[in-house]
Amino acid sequence: MTFPVYFWLGSLRIHPHVLFESLAYAVALRLVLRNVRRDWVEAEQGTSIIVAGMMGALLGAKMLAWLQHIDLLWQYPQQLLLLLLQGKTVVGVLLGGVIGVEITKKILGVNRSTGDVFVYPLIVGTAIGRIGCFLTGLSDQTYGIPTSLPWGVDFGDGIPRHPTQLYEIIFLIILMIFLHLRSRYQRQEGDLFKFYLISYLGFRFLIDFMKPDFRSLLGLSAIQIACLISLFCYRRNIPKMFQIR
Repeated sequence: MTFPVYFWLGSLRIHPHVLFESLAYAVALRLVLRNVRRDWVEAEQGTSIIVAGMMGALLGAKMLAWLQHIDLLWQYPQQLLLLLLQGKTVVGVLLGGVIGVEITKKILGVNRSTGDVFVYPLIVGTAIGRIGCFLTGLSDQTYGIPTSLPWGVDFGDGIPRHPTQLYEIIFLIILMIFLHLRSRYQRQEGDLFKFYLISYLGFRFLIDFMKPDFRSLLGLSAIQIACLISLFCYRRNIPKMFQIR
């Protein structure tokens, strides 16, 4: 396999990252709109919450991606500018989206939890997007460190590496199955999103040790620091319905 793995539509060559990222957004948005019930919140408030979440997600994705590669500022400043225009990170999307939604709910006076409708769309959308990350290869910068394990993947530099994109897809599939199986237990509104967020941030904190990222503080990357701070803030929010019995 040669990376990037392009797709062809007639004579049009489509980059895998563009294809799967666009597909991920389309599928996730479609699932969100399907999951939003009439009694979720009032229509006007619901629209404001979704838009605020999208705007916060975009801003968070850019800011955290920039911080993740802050070392480029003094090494390759042109690449940092390019990264600011093109780069993004799922953790930034999640945290930025949460902040945007919570601020908007505070302004609108919405007290109920609204996150559950986003859980499965986020899981499915992230998994689809990671397919594009994997097929893009080295330029996506989501690959892992070198490995001698038999499933190591050569993304084009002659070095077998951990396919961390595939690890994430497998994790998301397992998480979705687990959440579905536990959904029959009684839960409070918002429990689903809390557990999803805690699980994903915990996974990213651990898996990012397998990535050759710049580690700015105590051997941790900006994404890991963001995960750690968020997990600390949510430490008392693990819903009882998801505790192993």
